Amino acid sequence: MYSFMNDYSEGAHPRILQMMMQFNLEQNVGYGEDVHSQRAKECIKKLIKLESADIHFIPGGTQTNLLTISAFLRPHQCVIAAETGHVNVHETGAIEATGHKVVAMPGIDGKLTPAAIEAALKHHTDEHMVQPKMVYISNSTELGTIYSKAELTAISNLCRAKGLLLFLDGARLGSALTCKANDLQLAEIARLVDVFYIGGTKNGALLGEALIICREDLKTDFRFLIKQRGALMAKGFVAGIQFEALFQDNLFFELAEHANSMAERIALAIEDCGYTFYAPPCTNQLFPILPNELLEQLANQFVFSVQAEVDATHSAIRLVTSWATTEESVAALVQFLQEHRA
Repeated sequence: MYSFMNDYSEGAHPRILQMMMQFNLEQNVGYGEDVHSQRAKECIKKLIKLESADIHFIPGGTQTNLLTISAFLRPHQCVIAAETGHVNVHETGAIEATGHKVVAMPGIDGKLTPAAIEAALKHHTDEHMVQPKMVYISNSTELGTIYSKAELTAISNLCRAKGLLLFLDGARLGSALTCKANDLQLAEIARLVDVFYIGGTKNGALLGEALIICREDLKTDFRFLIKQRGALMAKGFVAGIQFEALFQDNLFFELAEHANSMAERIALAIEDCGYTFYAPPCTNQLFPILPNELLEQLANQFVFSVQAEVDATHSAIRLVTSWATTEESVAALVQFLQEHRA
């Protein structure tokens, strides 16, 4: 069985494990104040071209989203997200559990639009309703699509005009930045948003996300909040070493490029076999629409998830490639598709 279930099934890239072994018996200062965390932060600051940024290594994506949204909103405020947004559908009500409502708006191929944000603002007008104060977007999105520079700029301009914070979930930012359709750079993202994170968990690390706070007035006391929410790791150097390995050279981007390359081969085969997609193929998440009877055969050889029922006889499934996806597994899937053309 070959798994295309997600991009965090494997452990970590050997170069990360090698560095962790190299410094395994080294004694480090705790809670992310170690030399490895500092080196990793300097590497990231150089890439984003923002020396003043605050960078914190958080164990996972849900904790990062929960921390960021709960820290920067007052009790009566809410966050606007696409209906498909991770904070709306895949985090067990973590945001709502902190007392903040997620206002979910229709998106286009998983992307939130300025028009949708405007609609949410027009609906929430007075003190009888929660007050929108933050916009949450994912890049790449939960449907594998990406925001162009023009799209992100338009959202950024609207947020600044309306006094809204802009938070970008970068759990799969590596895949977004290295896909062929991308025209954004890390430094441009840091300029356009108030806070974002770079995902390590889904791009070759054992665990960890690098949360980057760009806006000065959001930085105060954030470490207190990390501790309060249980995300300040005593062995913070474990995450620091991993991000040092990812960003001391081009490894982070190499791993994302591999995942995209494997996905592209599968996407081309899907198209060649006459099948269509639930969302445009772009990054390492693919959503082909296949006959239900074919899915039963597919499940005998491959692990995947079902995204949505399209009609009585077809469903959209999700196939995800990773930094560790093998040529063998892709070739096997391509062969299966070729043997079952539309």
